[in-house]
Amino acid sequence: MNTIETMTLDNGLRLHVVPMDSYSVGVGLFIRVGSRYEADEDGGIAHFIEHMLFKGTKRRPSARELSLAIEGIGGIFNANTGRELTTYWAKVGRDHLEIALDVLTDMVGNSLFEEKEIEKERRVIIEEINESLDTPEDVVFLLLDELMWPSHPLGRDIAGTRETVAGLSHAQIMALWERFYRPANMVLSVAGPVDLETVAAFVAPRMKTRQNGDHTGFLSVPPFMPGPQAVVRNRDIEQAHLCIACRGIPRDHPDRFALRMLNAVLGEGMSSRLFLEVRERQGLAYSVYSYNSFLSDSGVIGTYAGVDPQRIADALSAILGEWDRLRQQPVSREDLSRAKEFVKGRTLLRLEDSYANASWVGVQSALDDEVRTVEDVLSQIDRVTPDDIQRVAQNLLREDSLHMTIVGSLTEEGDWTEGLHF
Repeated sequence: MNTIETMTLDNGLRLHVVPMDSYSVGVGLFIRVGSRYEADEDGGIAHFIEHMLFKGTKRRPSARELSLAIEGIGGIFNANTGRELTTYWAKVGRDHLEIALDVLTDMVGNSLFEEKEIEKERRVIIEEINESLDTPEDVVFLLLDELMWPSHPLGRDIAGTRETVAGLSHAQIMALWERFYRPANMVLSVAGPVDLETVAAFVAPRMKTRQNGDHTGFLSVPPFMPGPQAVVRNRDIEQAHLCIACRGIPRDHPDRFALRMLNAVLGEGMSSRLFLEVRERQGLAYSVYSYNSFLSDSGVIGTYAGVDPQRIADALSAILGEWDRLRQQPVSREDLSRAKEFVKGRTLLRLEDSYANASWVGVQSALDDEVRTVEDVLSQIDRVTPDDIQRVAQNLLREDSLHMTIVGSLTEEGDWTEGLHF
C-alpha cells in the first residue's frame, strides 16, 4: 500500500487518500454510528437513515436523480449499516472523482427526509425484514445474536423489528441524524490516482455547514451469560441450519491476529479443518465455515453449517471436535504457514480494488482512530506462533461460553445443551 495521506478539516472531518495507479477511484464516507447506538424504541433508525439518504437531496430531489448521477457515468454506489459503523461508498472512473465526492457529501448533508418518502421506505424496510425472517440462514444468526447479547442492542436485528420500524417517527429519525451525522464523527477515504489537496479543496466547502456536536455513547456489552446455552426454532424445511459461537475479543486486543489465524486454520476455504472434516471426510454439510467478528469491547468466534436434520448430533460432534483439537494440540508449523499464506494472499488480492483500499483506511480510522498499513498487518500475521493459537483457543473456546442456535425441521425433543461439550 502506498503512503497514506491524511488531513483533518477545521470542522473535524478526517480525510485520507491512498494514491494508487488505477482506472477507478474508490470513495468511502464512514459515520461512527450503528445499531448498538439505538435505544430499544429506536431500533432500526440507523439503518432507516441509510435508506433515506438515497431518496433525494435539495439539489437532487429524487432517488432517480441521485442514482443517475453515479450510474450515468458508469459508476456504482451503495451503503451499509453495521453495529458500530455506517458506510456510504462509490466507485467511479478516475476522471469522475468530483462527481462521487459531490454525491456522497450531498447525501449525508442535504437529504430531504420527506414524510411521504419515509412512509414508502418504512414499507420497503419491513419487507426487507420479512425477507430475512423467511431465510433460515438469516434467522439462525438473528437467534444467535439474541442468545449471546440478551436484552441488548447487539442482540437485535440491525434493521430493527417490524414493530419498531412501523413506529419510528420523523422526529426520531431526525434526532439521530442530527446527533451523529456531523463532520467530527465522519471519515472520508479516497483511493486512486488522486491527491489529498484536491480532495480537501473540493470537500471542505461542501461540509462546512455541518457543525460539531455530541456523537458519543453506546451501551457496553452485557454481562457474560454462562453457557452452554441453546435455542431451537422448528421450521418445515429440508435442511437444518446450525450456529455455534463463543464470545471473542475486542478489535484492539493484542490477540486479534492470533484469532484471525485460528479462524483461517479452522474454517476458511476448502483446505480448512472444518471443510475437510465435516464436508469432505464425513459428508455432513455442503456449506460449513467459521468466522470471527470484532467490536469495540467484545467479539464473536463461531461456526455455521447447513446439515441434514437427522445428522445434527453428528455435525455438532465433528465441529466441536475440531474446536477442541485447537485447544489440545498446537497447530503444526506447516499448517500454520499455509494458513498465513492464505490470509496474506487473500488480503493482497482484495487490495487490488480502489474501494477496498479506501475502506481499509476508512474503517480503521473511524473505529480505531489509527490506521495500520497492509505491511504492518502482514508482519503481525507472520509473528503468530502455534502456541499463540493454542492459547487463544483455550481462552475463548470454552464450554461455559458455548452458544448454539438451530433452525430446521426437528423430530427430536430434549436438551440440546447436552451436546455442547468437548
